[in-house]
Order: sequence, then C-alpha cells, then structure tokens
Amino acid sequence: MVRVSTDKQKTQRQHDALDPICLKVFEEKISGNLATDDRPTLLEALSYLRDGDMLTVQEVDRLRRNLLEGLIVLNDLFQRDIAVKALEGIAAGEHTERSLILDLALALSEGRRRDIVRKTKNGLEAARRRGRVGGRPPVVDDDKRAAILARRQRGESIRTLAAGVGVVHKTLTDAKDS
Repeated sequence: MVRVSTDKQKTQRQHDALDPICLKVFEEKISGNLATDDRPTLLEALSYLRDGDMLTVQEVDRLRRNLLEGLIVLNDLFQRDIAVKALEGIAAGEHTERSLILDLALALSEGRRRDIVRKTKNGLEAARRRGRVGGRPPVVDDDKRAAILARRQRGESIRTLAAGVGVVHKTLTDAKDS
C-alpha cells in the first residue's frame, strides 16, 4: 500500500521499495487522517487481501494517521489472519498481531500529524499578522471579475456563469462584502 497526502507529493520512493516485493501495489493520494470509509483505495486493498496474505507498507503511518482508526484496521487484518509488514520506522518488521510497538508507531504518527497541522496554522497566523495572506494567487483578474459581476447583474444564474467562466463563487462573495 502506497499513500501520500496530496497530488503534488511523489510516490516513487514507496514504489521503489514495494514494487519488487509485492504482488499488487495499491496507491492513493489522500490524507491518511480520513476515516477508512472515505479512502476507497484503502478499502479496495483491504477487500483484496485474503487469509494468509501480508499487507506491506513503507511505514505504518502510510496505513493510518489516526490511532483509533489505525488500531481498528490492524485488528481487522489480524482477525482475518492477514499479516502487516512495515519496511521502515520503529515498527519495522512483520506483525501477525497487535503489539505495543505498532500501537506506539500509530500514536507517534497521529502526534506528528497534529504537530504539522499546528505548525502550519501558527505559520499562517504569523504571516497574516505581518500582512501576508497565504494561499494560491487569485485566478480572477479585474477584467474577468467585472465580466462576472456584469453577467450576474443581467440575471445569469451562478451555474451558467460557472460553466462559462469557471470560478464564480468567491468573486460574487467578495463583491457582496465590498
């Protein structure tokens, strides 16, 4: 199982480690913090596995970044007689049952995720206090903004505007605020 959180992140390192030793590699680009039911590729991988199989991941946090959900996934696998192998990290090795080291690896992963979120939030707040606004640059220039507002005033629906122009909601919301 290969996982990264965003489309911009690369999976090659994980593929380099897993492709030579796995019969099938499932890849997803989605947050490991989402509920298992919100991760279709993880669900596909879990349903693909049969008794006696082994799920291999680079590190345990590729499976889950949430302690409780991770424990549920691991318990389910172990009850189905499916082993878990982590290639790196403190839980490196093959596991056929829950252990303190697996629990600890998941707990540390959740803690690292919480730290990343906190540090990102703190950095954005500090930048705002200095007058900088984070995020992508606006895609609507002044000419496009004027065209959107004029078409809306003529009674065009938001759906029609969006189909023709793309981004509309933020332009209209910003116009109401000013």
